[in-house]
Amino acid sequence: MQAPSASNNNPTPSVNRELLLIVFVHGFKGDDRTFGDFPDRLQHILAESTSNLTVESIVFPAYETKGELNEAVIRFSDWLTTLTVEKEVASGGGSGKASIVLCGHSMGGLLTADTLLEFYNTRPDKNCPLWPRIIACIAFDTPYLGIHPNVFKNGVTKATEYATAAQTIGSAVFGAFAGLGANKATTSTAQSTAAPARSGWPSWAAPAAYAVGGALLAGAAAGSAYNKREHLSTGLTWATDHMKYVGNLWDEAALTKRVEALMTVKKQAGVTFNAFYTMIPATPPFSAARTFTLLPKRASPQYAYFLPAKNTKALDEVQAHIGMFNAKTNDGYYELGLATAKVIRESLLSQRNTPSQPSEETNPWK
Repeated sequence: MQAPSASNNNPTPSVNRELLLIVFVHGFKGDDRTFGDFPDRLQHILAESTSNLTVESIVFPAYETKGELNEAVIRFSDWLTTLTVEKEVASGGGSGKASIVLCGHSMGGLLTADTLLEFYNTRPDKNCPLWPRIIACIAFDTPYLGIHPNVFKNGVTKATEYATAAQTIGSAVFGAFAGLGANKATTSTAQSTAAPARSGWPSWAAPAAYAVGGALLAGAAAGSAYNKREHLSTGLTWATDHMKYVGNLWDEAALTKRVEALMTVKKQAGVTFNAFYTMIPATPPFSAARTFTLLPKRASPQYAYFLPAKNTKALDEVQAHIGMFNAKTNDGYYELGLATAKVIRESLLSQRNTPSQPSEETNPWK
């Protein structure tokens, strides 16, 4: 098994200092670069703002996002157990020395949630403290309740708009030849899996068009519309492939049961749970804010634990989802880091002031 990867600028652990391990797990089709410099930034913020604390941000090595989710849970649980033992021994402390925060993006949030539930439900005795000592489970745009149907709807709308644009321009300028290209763009939509790319005419394009000739601009526009065929199905492809990886995203009862189980662990063992979700504010032609994930109903007690992460740069829900950890694609990137640090710091302080003895309980994941 690949050795854990951690930041190189960690202070040397001390027996008298608390040890905090922040473990990041990527989602579907992600890898260990998914989070960019977010882990290091978070480590720095917490180390500087929390007394008597050694912090390490560690990224779970890239794994295959295929097969059954349970198989991934087993692999991750084994890796996390090994990591915890190594870090606790190296720190000079005993079992339970390390406080662990699990951070999962997208499907990684389902993986970390199910791992937490597995550790909690397989303790030798219901009065045994949780080990590894997970103090928080934080998700980033994880579809706990499913993917928002507008992700599909907007993907179809975008495909229609691009195909129509290509056909219109083709008919006016290139006749049957460009029309054929538009038809190819339409028929190849379902097969395209390329990453989304932002494009568009800069502000100087229209005046320049008169200088170079209307036909040239029209031809370029037709080509642009045809090239965007690779962008058409991005939302549809991502959403559909998510479903292939975790089939129970269609199962509303199972999804609800998982969130309820996390709420139970939070209540019984004091494990913090929060889910940050990307939110694109309402802008024409959209009359309401857009999200990649479905949210609990506002009247639900779970709603308070789902926290918005606003992004006004993203053009659609999938771009917001993929670009969550990049300041170039998410203008709420730094606010997200501060909000995450706040959740972790409050969890640490809560654990310091709370005995480790679990409350009377039932199995939250049966």
